[in-house]
Amino acid sequence: MADFRLIADRIAEDIVTGRLGPGRQLPPQRWFARRHRIAPSTAGRVYGELVRRGLVVGEVGRGTFVRAAPAVAQGRALIEAATSAPVNLELNYPSAAGQSELVAASLAPLLRADVLTEAMRPGAADGTAAARESAARLLAVPGWRPDPAQLLFTGNARQAIAAALASLVRPGGRVGVEELTYPLVKEIAGRLGVVLVPLAGDAEGVRPDALGAVHRAAPLSALYLQPTLHNPTSSTMSERRRGELGDLVVALGLPVVEDRIWSFLRPDAAAFAAHAPGLTHVVDGLSKRVAPGLTVGFLVVPEGRVEAVGAAVRSGGWSAGRFALEAAVRWTADGVVRRLVEEKRADAARRQAILTEHLTAHLTEHATEHVTANRTAHLGEQGTVGTVRTDPRAYFAWWELPAPWRADTFTAAVAAHGIAVTPGTAFAVDPHRTPDAVRLGLASAPEEELARALRTLAAVAAGGPPGSAGG
Repeated sequence: MADFRLIADRIAEDIVTGRLGPGRQLPPQRWFARRHRIAPSTAGRVYGELVRRGLVVGEVGRGTFVRAAPAVAQGRALIEAATSAPVNLELNYPSAAGQSELVAASLAPLLRADVLTEAMRPGAADGTAAARESAARLLAVPGWRPDPAQLLFTGNARQAIAAALASLVRPGGRVGVEELTYPLVKEIAGRLGVVLVPLAGDAEGVRPDALGAVHRAAPLSALYLQPTLHNPTSSTMSERRRGELGDLVVALGLPVVEDRIWSFLRPDAAAFAAHAPGLTHVVDGLSKRVAPGLTVGFLVVPEGRVEAVGAAVRSGGWSAGRFALEAAVRWTADGVVRRLVEEKRADAARRQAILTEHLTAHLTEHATEHVTANRTAHLGEQGTVGTVRTDPRAYFAWWELPAPWRADTFTAAVAAHGIAVTPGTAFAVDPHRTPDAVRLGLASAPEEELARALRTLAAVAAGGPPGSAGG
């Protein structure tokens, strides 16, 4: 019997060398089986192996397609730039004018020899009393203020997520998540041996009825949510939805990990933890507020769970360094974090205006021009340029592409123009239900480059894929 892995290796080589280009559709599995003289079940295993390697994506009712680029090596996204494209709309790290000068001035007292000696000692999972009080003040929002005694610290927010899940879910356990979720959560789950279960939602996020149905069918061990400025869609749950979900998780006794990493841009949005304080583990950090290389992760845990989660932080080697904790305390006390947050809120609003002017408006313009030039064009017939979903305070946008574009083919097409975007496949929990959408990170590119890139994206989208009626 043919080894499906050897066949998968040959197809993988064709993909890596470019003989099977991005967006290329693989033949139906039965046809593939006849061509290679193998059983249909073996063909299914070949396609499954290619999906597992991140080389192709299978879409229910549509087929199997070559991805825009091979998947990155496990762990690479934790430390390396996603791409070297001239205009990178994958990375999404905001920066404020004068940021380095502000941070440097606040750090200067730490460089005294006597202070530095203490700051260079190993950090504990629960930090210091000063760090706990400082973080509690920083994270407080109307209706919710963390108890300093329930605060733990990690090197960054991603490590806080890992520690929370490791303390809650055994290998093989099931964690409910939004259908589209933070890509690194998928990687963390893989490393922990945790199964992510996508939960149906709407414009506000996870639907309570969907969560209840999934939990009844096969109990979940925990729930991971981004209720404020969800990445990638920018949606924010209403207080009513938070209350409904809170009541449900309390009734089910289901622990929650609430990711609030972007919540500083929406100070009007309360914490989900206010609705289920005895179950919610709140994750936040400084990477977006300050800078990605100068960060601390915050983890607020329910009463009685400090020891269990602290043990997970220590066993994972995820404790924050003492120097980073001391710096965070100073940045908070000196008003550096507050000033940077104010600057970044204003910066996000400016970039949203650029998005509107140079993508949304140009999409409509290009579509109109295309209809005039070619009445049979797909875009003209459909009368659509896709849907851009975002929040006027967010640093990213979710673009549901116009037909007949697919996410991977569009990603490859714009890469040829020197622009990197993140395809929807990166966020999809179910590899067989991937959206024809891309996420645009607005934070990292200089404003002039961002404007030019958005105009180019609009032109590429309006032109249609190569070989289509509009291309």
